[in-house]
Amino acid sequence: MPADSIDPAQARAIVEQFPDPETGRPLGTMGQVNNVAVDGDKVTVQVALTSHSTMLWGETRHALRDRLRQQLPGPPEVVVDIIEHQRRPEAIGAIGLTAKSVIAVGSGKGGVGKSTMAVSLAIALKGAGAKVGLMDADVYGPSVPHLLGLTGQPMVSNGKLLPVDCNGMPVMSMAFLVPKEEAVVWRGPMLHGAITQFLRDTAWGDLDYLIIDMPPGTGDIALTLSQALPLTGAVVVCTPQDVALLDAVKAIAMFNKVSIPVLGLVENMSYFLCPDNGKRYDIFGNGGARAKAEEMGVPFLGEAPIQIPIRERGDAGQTAGNLADIESAPYFERIAYNIVRNLAMDRASAPPLPTLSVL
Repeated sequence: MPADSIDPAQARAIVEQFPDPETGRPLGTMGQVNNVAVDGDKVTVQVALTSHSTMLWGETRHALRDRLRQQLPGPPEVVVDIIEHQRRPEAIGAIGLTAKSVIAVGSGKGGVGKSTMAVSLAIALKGAGAKVGLMDADVYGPSVPHLLGLTGQPMVSNGKLLPVDCNGMPVMSMAFLVPKEEAVVWRGPMLHGAITQFLRDTAWGDLDYLIIDMPPGTGDIALTLSQALPLTGAVVVCTPQDVALLDAVKAIAMFNKVSIPVLGLVENMSYFLCPDNGKRYDIFGNGGARAKAEEMGVPFLGEAPIQIPIRERGDAGQTAGNLADIESAPYFERIAYNIVRNLAMDRASAPPLPTLSVL
């Protein structure tokens, strides 16, 4: 069939039916198809995608190009250009937080690198182009500011706490409000009030993602969060050995009990790769989290090894450097990518929203 038989209307229809990776709804119904042009055997397309899905822009471009090549005669040469589509988040929950996805990062026990993982995931998402906020909900042992090298005290403007800025990422933590040598000794109601205030009374702005670093264990902060707003889900961090996996199972049970979807398991400190001889050492065993995820029917999001530079950067308040390090970055970026991709797949497989008739 000659290439000049490409129907521009057919090409546009294919593009308009292609799903938006953020919502799963067709690009045409979301007003995200800017241009579809046919010139002989070449099809040029420009679509607009939101910053929420920036990690998926590359594969979306390839998938749309492949669909056009498969469904149009020729097959034609296809060029897909992506620009940003501005779509503000709607206010969620009674507190009115404007964020598209709220993700809790938790663990069944301390010492598994949960805070380092939460910080690194937030930085990975921001580095990809998403608008990200980071909230430290570990009231008793807040470590996010130390990991990022942040100091200072939030200011108040128009009745809102102004979060501390980390290279364009708003961060809020109890460590900004309490001297580091003082211990927080609070009962449940005070914890509830603090977490609610962090969510409701902080000037977060419009966010694609709010990452929440949870306290270790199965305390009542998860219940507070579930009551305050609908969380997108939780990521559970553990290490490979059985004793850590037992606590990870409890964390999953806790999130299920308070109706917070579990987005998946991450295996941290998965192995140690010796820089001297390149030999791999499974200090805590290996693969336990993957096996447990399969057993429990939850996604396995990836693994991160023990690396001396990761520990050194955390101690020095330079955790942001994890995403600038050629050896460390791929692990955190892959985990962040898997989270975003799984969210997109869930939305794509969800039943379509009902069409409301005009009365």
